[in-house]
Amino acid sequence: MSSTAPAHLPDTVGAPAAPASGSLPSPSPAPVTAVTAAASGAVGPSGASGRPTEADLLDFVRRTAADRALVDSLPLDPEGRTWVRLDGPGGSEAWLIGWPPGTGTGWHDHAESLGAFATAHGTLTENALAVRLPATGWKTLELADGLDRSRRLAEGGGRAFGRHHVHEVLNESSDTHAVSVHAYYPPLPLIRRFSRTGAVLRLEQVERPEDWQ
Repeated sequence: MSSTAPAHLPDTVGAPAAPASGSLPSPSPAPVTAVTAAASGAVGPSGASGRPTEADLLDFVRRTAADRALVDSLPLDPEGRTWVRLDGPGGSEAWLIGWPPGTGTGWHDHAESLGAFATAHGTLTENALAVRLPATGWKTLELADGLDRSRRLAEGGGRAFGRHHVHEVLNESSDTHAVSVHAYYPPLPLIRRFSRTGAVLRLEQVERPEDWQ
């Protein structure tokens, strides 16, 4: 879905829950338990193939973010992100994530997975790149002008995205914890993590499910 760990995001979140902290998970301190988002009122996938679409994932994360009892059940850690894995629609991977002030995911993408996330508490900022990166064969890229996109998602706000979406998600507040819900389909096969200096993007790490589950 650590500050560089769903997600993204995720840190993102079925199976015994991952330890806490991470757009997607990376190692972190406090363990939490898995949760079924039964109260979210999520419906089954509407795609012709029976697979969840971007719209299905967005509907799920918005409904789940509005489940106050579920959101309030997430343990929060002032030092790092916390998360629990949820049951997403149609076999998707979903996570409930807590973000202390000043934390974020770092730049990353989600390979072939569609995704969506919604803010349940506080405000999150998403910085994204309007470009599809090559799948292999590079370590450093120079980005063209005009690719940056940014949006702020306050409580109740959500967004969906397609495959190969490159972004970072941040809680820029100095004093308020944020909580969000994230979902991905198919379940994330990998996450590529990047560093960025100006227009230069560098591939730093490739994480696979065993690294965060």
